[in-house]
Amino acid sequence: MYRLGSFLSTGLLLLLVPGVRSQPVKPQQLLLAQIQTPNRSMTPQAAIDRLFTTKEIQADWFTAAFSAQVPAVQVQQIVNSIKEQLGDYQKVEAENGGYLVILERGSVPTQIALDADGKIAGLLFQPPRSNAISLPEAIAKFKELPGKVSFLVLEGKSEKAALNAEVSLGVGSAFKLAILNVLKSQIATGKRSWRDVVELQSQAKSLPSGVLQTWPDGSLLTVQTLASLMISQSDNTATDTLLYLVGRENVEAIASRNRPFLTTREFFVLKSSKNQDLLKQYRAGSESEKRAVLDEVKKRSLPDISEFEGNPVALDVEWFFTAEELCKLMENVADLPLMSINPGVVNPKDWERVAFKGGSEPGVLNFTTWLQAKNGKTYCVVATWNHTSTVDDAKLMNIYSAAIAGLK
Repeated sequence: MYRLGSFLSTGLLLLLVPGVRSQPVKPQQLLLAQIQTPNRSMTPQAAIDRLFTTKEIQADWFTAAFSAQVPAVQVQQIVNSIKEQLGDYQKVEAENGGYLVILERGSVPTQIALDADGKIAGLLFQPPRSNAISLPEAIAKFKELPGKVSFLVLEGKSEKAALNAEVSLGVGSAFKLAILNVLKSQIATGKRSWRDVVELQSQAKSLPSGVLQTWPDGSLLTVQTLASLMISQSDNTATDTLLYLVGRENVEAIASRNRPFLTTREFFVLKSSKNQDLLKQYRAGSESEKRAVLDEVKKRSLPDISEFEGNPVALDVEWFFTAEELCKLMENVADLPLMSINPGVVNPKDWERVAFKGGSEPGVLNFTTWLQAKNGKTYCVVATWNHTSTVDDAKLMNIYSAAIAGLK
């Protein structure tokens, strides 16, 4: 399913499902526990090995309780996604009371529990560890991707690697960093507080990703909660609520290329096949004429999310930032605790601190990560990919995470 959103990798009950539109392709975590003493005829290592080497995973390898929540076909999708990202399976070995699945381009820490009959009752795939590559190697791989790609690595204020870092590209939900920058500034001046309570309004209701679009109008939320949902879950309704709160004009002041600065609701309505008249006017209009079109957009209802499944739609209706601009925005908010709720595509255990925001829609993918290493060094790493066809999310993520692994 298409969603304007970004990566989630929080919580032990998240199911890893390939397909960027519901959540972008990424190894996350799967945990279903009903642990019993395993049958010695099937060892945990053998059970993991069988998952990665058999062409078709069988339902009778799992307990009934496990299968009731996650059928074998979904486990197959998970395993296929891991292999798509990290390459061919090599072996599995014991590590730290669990197991390490080793593949061609990386490894996945894994925990497994078998019942008395040797069936899988619990399974946990932890965030992957990509094999490190050098920054020149990363740039060479990025250059091979079709469409437009930008990449930037800063160590502190110093540039370590760059590819089209000054080129403005669509970044999907990474634009939410601009809203957070303005919010943080207003809180610093005393204009607002993280504890301020905001009422959820119908005009701010948008489409997924997120959960607040299902909440009743009039629900009360703190600014802290709205900001946390906007960043960690890329909640589009939380985003539009905060944009109205801080003021569109204030966000435009720090993101002047994006005038008018769209709400996510406006974004979806403009892209809808039912509103091609508005899209045509918007594309042809001056800034003032575009704002007049947005007044008409408010009168249209939200489209069905199914409209946006598949190929990219109107990629000129987006939020555009350079990699350099994203690093500046990220640096200003990286200290906020809410920026570390969702660590994105890296394992937070490998770093002293991680701040992340990404974004995606069909044809658009962005990763923006701020990192503090255990030796105190700080990094900003940004990669953005735009293409008129759907992008291979796993491919970009593999290059990106491998480049970050080389920084440790």
